[in-house]
Amino acid sequence: MGVAYENGEGVSRSPREARSWYCRAAIQGLEDAWYNLGWMYVNGCGVAPDDDVARYWLKKSAAAGNAQAAQVLKMIGGKSGARNGCNYVATLPWLKQRCTDPDCRNIVRMVENLSQEYDLDANLVLSVIRFESGFNVRAHSPKGASGLMQLIPETAVRFGVRDIWDVEQNIRGGMAYLRWLLAYFKGDLVKALAGYNAGERRVLQYGGVPPYRETRGYVKRIIRDYGKSFHRYDLRWLDEDSRPVQGLVSGRDAALPAGKG
Repeated sequence: MGVAYENGEGVSRSPREARSWYCRAAIQGLEDAWYNLGWMYVNGCGVAPDDDVARYWLKKSAAAGNAQAAQVLKMIGGKSGARNGCNYVATLPWLKQRCTDPDCRNIVRMVENLSQEYDLDANLVLSVIRFESGFNVRAHSPKGASGLMQLIPETAVRFGVRDIWDVEQNIRGGMAYLRWLLAYFKGDLVKALAGYNAGERRVLQYGGVPPYRETRGYVKRIIRDYGKSFHRYDLRWLDEDSRPVQGLVSGRDAALPAGKG
């Protein structure tokens, strides 16, 4: 599919779709996709040229015995690192079983597109949605949280959401808050997720995850699902709203502390 979209073979040519399919294949270990991604980023084929990302994939391809990849590596600059250009592609294994209907697939595609704008890993956002709402766009909690990312009215207003039931606005609001928290806690995903569930004031109050069963379970499940405890961040994200709220952000931290009931 990646080759088909890259060359317009039987489908409309779309380098963006090609990259998405190459990423899915590459993450599953298909060596041809490693080289194809490296080549795309060397030459800027439908993506911004990026020698760092190109080097990531070409090194893997060369190590697997691709002589052409080894030759290209000698010709480019870039630094070896963890950036691979595929953070905006959803690769969570449970998506194949969980997202089988068109509505859910549309949500995944929307998250992938918005993740590029918000510089968040699509897998992280989808893990949050999974445990917040179970992909139910009409989800509404007794404590007033609504939609896919379970925004409460205060958080929605804080991050510019006018219609909390509009799917895209709801996702945008949740992503804006999530990346603000990541900047505020300098990439510490455990604290950021605890803040999303219980409010950043509670995280500051307890110096970490508050002692609430709901919050602790929530953080543990998403970290396990996503597979990482750190996410890149940019301090400029704090410009969206640099003030920690004085009250409870989510209104969902009223659960009893662990061990008390």
